[in-house]
Amino acid sequence: MQNAMMIASGAYAPEQVLPNSYFNELLGEDVDTWLRTNVEIYERRWCAPDESTADLCEKAARQALSNAQLNPEDLDLIIIATDTPEFVSPSTASVVQYRLGAANAGTFDINTACAGFVTALDIGAKYIRADERYRYVLVIGAYAMSKHLNKTDKKTVTLFADGAGAVILKSVSENGRGFLASQLITQGQYHGWMGIYGGGTHQPSDEELVRQHGHQLQFVKRFPTELNPDMWSKMTRELCARIGLSPDEIDLFLITQININSIRATLDLLQQPHDKAHTIMHYYGYTGSACIPMALHDAWEKGKIKPGNLLVLIGSGGGLAFAGAAFRM
Repeated sequence: MQNAMMIASGAYAPEQVLPNSYFNELLGEDVDTWLRTNVEIYERRWCAPDESTADLCEKAARQALSNAQLNPEDLDLIIIATDTPEFVSPSTASVVQYRLGAANAGTFDINTACAGFVTALDIGAKYIRADERYRYVLVIGAYAMSKHLNKTDKKTVTLFADGAGAVILKSVSENGRGFLASQLITQGQYHGWMGIYGGGTHQPSDEELVRQHGHQLQFVKRFPTELNPDMWSKMTRELCARIGLSPDEIDLFLITQININSIRATLDLLQQPHDKAHTIMHYYGYTGSACIPMALHDAWEKGKIKPGNLLVLIGSGGGLAFAGAAFRM
């Protein structure tokens, strides 16, 4: 049976850098100290006014294609995971397909918020395993949340940032390498706790909603601190059980990058050293569905990912949606 292997990655973050000091001035108080101490975010990137999600996706995709030594025409499918799409309709993936000149690729978007990239990776891997016609699948996680931030809300404006990460999956027949297992979990009781609640059919776009910040990200309720570490560690153990390995055999964790302490707490629960998790939020902020592929690309570029390594990727986001996957490089 054919399997899906990650053969190349790419990433892009906007050029505009906003240090924590920017928010000290914007909000009129010291937020830098809390950000450094509690989440270890020092700066982040935001889109320029004329830059949007498709721009981020295109640049990350072109880098991944170059690293894979492929032409856009080689792609059979493009999947984009984002909850900040270019339009409500049509899909962002169709825009990116056209810009790349990927004439042979089918396209679609998915939205499982910040669990989106790992979910899309799971889908892409299963397309390859199910249908021999799919040889190369481009999977992109993208985020332009700066377009949806309330600039006076320090709970959101200081954390969220923009970027895109891309991975190319290739159909291979090598036994024991590539996609090994995945898991999707949703706790829908939290769907109203965080999100962008204007613009869909429940609250269509109108001037009054815009006035009330209906198109902006809102933290409605505070999530339990232990929720992510408990779920992430549980999913890791279950993935390991399915592939007959232990957490000790995992070479690298790539986990949603919103809170460094949640990542460390997860590794503590798994009795793993903290340096097994690669993190990039320190200089890129929280980039939602882009953060895991951006971290993967950064780790790959720095030589932290080698052939034969076992990777576990776990994303979580609004919904609440959780997605985990294990890959052998």
